[in-house]
Amino acid sequence: MTGRLARKVALVTGAASGIGLATARRFAAEGAELALADRNANGLASIEAELRAGGGKPLAITMDVTQEADWSRAIDAVTAHFGRLEILVNNAGFGRFRSIADTTLAEWRATLAVNLDSVFLGTRQALPLLARSGRGAIVNMSSIRGLVAGPNAGAYSAAKAGVRLFTKVTALECAAAGNGVRANSVHPGHVETPLTATAYANPAVAREFLAETPLARFARPEEVADLVVYLASDESSYVTGSEFTIDGGLTAR
Repeated sequence: MTGRLARKVALVTGAASGIGLATARRFAAEGAELALADRNANGLASIEAELRAGGGKPLAITMDVTQEADWSRAIDAVTAHFGRLEILVNNAGFGRFRSIADTTLAEWRATLAVNLDSVFLGTRQALPLLARSGRGAIVNMSSIRGLVAGPNAGAYSAAKAGVRLFTKVTALECAAAGNGVRANSVHPGHVETPLTATAYANPAVAREFLAETPLARFARPEEVADLVVYLASDESSYVTGSEFTIDGGLTAR
């Protein structure tokens, strides 16, 4: 631990698995006090127990990030438990990859709700507490599909592209308000997580994804978490309204 996030309180959504879990572990190692949010109660209990065994005192919040009432309850819990908030990581998300013709309206709405509505709700609910700190940082998890198109990702790409521009608007509004809150988006490429395990288990799919990635390997969640730590820390104090790709060179072509 180097204490890059010491004396900061962070709320991380989707913290029970994948990039969110890796981020929670890295934040804890860097001295952050943590509020962990996920709808997976068993997964939350597991990471909560792990961090407590390491000396931490995390707050676990079971919630649905698409529900405004759940966000209100989560922010109230953070306020009651910690009294402050310096970092919000809007990480929760999922993907359903189908052609536009095969995507139902219900699937479209569900994809946007988890990947985009949740970012709006979390930002709106957390902003007053973040602004009170005078050094707030919002990190929104987007995707390379929010930057470049790919087939069978209409709803997912629309949501992740929305995250990118919503983040920029957030950054500009916070700068204009002078409230000290920064906002940036992270755009991973192909990352090995429970969410992608099924797709990557298909040899043809794995070969296709590796072929389009110049580094010719999948990212580890910990590598994405390292970038999130930087954006949440004071090291990035002059960084706001930007998008950061971490994709093995995929979008460089």
